Amino acid sequence: MHGPAPTRAQAPTPPPAREPAQDTSPPAQADWDEAQDFIRLFYSEHPDQPLPLTLRLHQVREHIEHTGSYRHTTDELTFGARVAWRNSSRCIGRLYWKSLRVLDRRTAQTPEEIHTHLCDHLRVATNEGRIRPVISIFAPETPYREAPRVWNSQLIRYAGYRRPDGTVIGDPAHVEFTEKVRQLGWQAPGGWFDVLPLVIQVPGDKPQLFDVPRELVLEVPIEHPAYPQITRMGLRWHAVPAISHMRLSIGGVNYPMAPFNGWYLGTEIGARNLVDADRYNLLPVIARLLNLDTSSETTLWRDRALVELNIAVLHSFAAAGVKVSDHHTESQRFLTHLAREEEQGRIVPADWSWIVPPISGGITPVFHRYYDEAEMLPNFYLDDDARARSEGKCPVQHHAY
Repeated sequence: MHGPAPTRAQAPTPPPAREPAQDTSPPAQADWDEAQDFIRLFYSEHPDQPLPLTLRLHQVREHIEHTGSYRHTTDELTFGARVAWRNSSRCIGRLYWKSLRVLDRRTAQTPEEIHTHLCDHLRVATNEGRIRPVISIFAPETPYREAPRVWNSQLIRYAGYRRPDGTVIGDPAHVEFTEKVRQLGWQAPGGWFDVLPLVIQVPGDKPQLFDVPRELVLEVPIEHPAYPQITRMGLRWHAVPAISHMRLSIGGVNYPMAPFNGWYLGTEIGARNLVDADRYNLLPVIARLLNLDTSSETTLWRDRALVELNIAVLHSFAAAGVKVSDHHTESQRFLTHLAREEEQGRIVPADWSWIVPPISGGITPVFHRYYDEAEMLPNFYLDDDARARSEGKCPVQHHAY
């Protein structure tokens, strides 16, 4: 399914970073072609169904013709969510796609019910540090009813506060969203790691704020085994990366609210969240604490600081008993996943620029090969509206506040 794996000298140049697949206005009308493709896929991988395939296809088509949509069975919903993970080209952790725990929340209607289910999601996923992959699927978009939404990009995010001099306390990526929830009434503590409230909106109602209970936010203090000066920085990070602003598409039916999580890859925290220039931007701080020579890039002070911060992240999660993966182990596991899928005759879509880790990429096995870039269904998508809400850009006048 692939050409010969390139040698080190032949390793592919990473393509430009691409935005997740987008559809700015997904139709509420269920697509019959996608529906029948999905039902056939479900039956091909789960042939022992009580209802014959032809009868199930007839039911689905009849429902679409009469109502514009159809309802997935619990088994179809579970399978669809797992395959959406299997098809997610940016995720390196797909070896575990069959273990995804699917929580069917389609009957939840009120903001209070939704908030309770989101809290349950965090409780189940956190599992006292033994992080479990979980997805909670809420009501879909239909021609006759909009779907509920949570505005947050993740269920747990840290606030960012812009000071008069232009500098930021907290996470700069969430300054605009923080300002929005303050407009909605949130009393901001003003610290470096303040957990943002959830903004939940149901059809026909204004968005409402709900705090994330502190007991559901497992955080890991970042400590370094050899450099106490890093420990004294007082850094920490939350244990569950629950993405909440991507639309789940299964068989022509769209679920705009389907928060899902795996567990962290250490580099997501130590080489991106705490390091990116538009995030916490800690490499210069780490370098000063370690007395590194920053007079020239040739001293590789950034690289040295980056490695030590990633050592601290992995050490801290292990010491706290919280599940995390390192990029070398997860790279090997991804190739295991790829081999298993190829044995089943399935394509494994992968975005090279995301599969290759942001640190030491060239010495991981995922670097030295090409991947299929096909877009496959079911899958997750980031729509313009969801992106706008997560960035605090949803116009106030569009809602009855």
